Amino acid sequence: MSTKPDTLYDEAASKQRLRLWLRLLKTSRIIESELREKLRQEFASTLPRFDVMAALSRYEEGLKMSQLSGVLRVSNGNVTGIVDRLAQDGAVVRVPVPGDRRASMVRLTKRGQEEFAAQAAAHEAWIDEMLGGFSPEECAELSERLDGLVDSFGVREG
Repeated sequence: MSTKPDTLYDEAASKQRLRLWLRLLKTSRIIESELREKLRQEFASTLPRFDVMAALSRYEEGLKMSQLSGVLRVSNGNVTGIVDRLAQDGAVVRVPVPGDRRASMVRLTKRGQEEFAAQAAAHEAWIDEMLGGFSPEECAELSERLDGLVDSFGVREG
């Protein structure tokens, strides 16, 4: 049984791409695990809580729960409990939407903004340390390549 060189090359390339995907996934999981642990230890917080606050920090006027879920790409149910706890802690406030008794806007309070600012600064430092082996140029090149990959799927960022 003979195989064409093109077929062997394609198979080899396919295997390399699979290995790349597995390395990306492994690396992402390790970094995420480190971030979860650091948030827990240094801020007694969680990554989902940080993600909600990060999303709200980009929308000063606040977001409806459905909008927040869309930005985070999770279900309303996943966000509700986190927002409830943030509200109990005074980090967010729910503001009724005029003309829609069922809807409310969620936004960071002053306390929430301060809490998030401290966490965001630490988060950036942790990422900088973890990815310190990459030069700024390598980061830019890899980011551009990954952005191109995301674009190829037609995914719009929220």
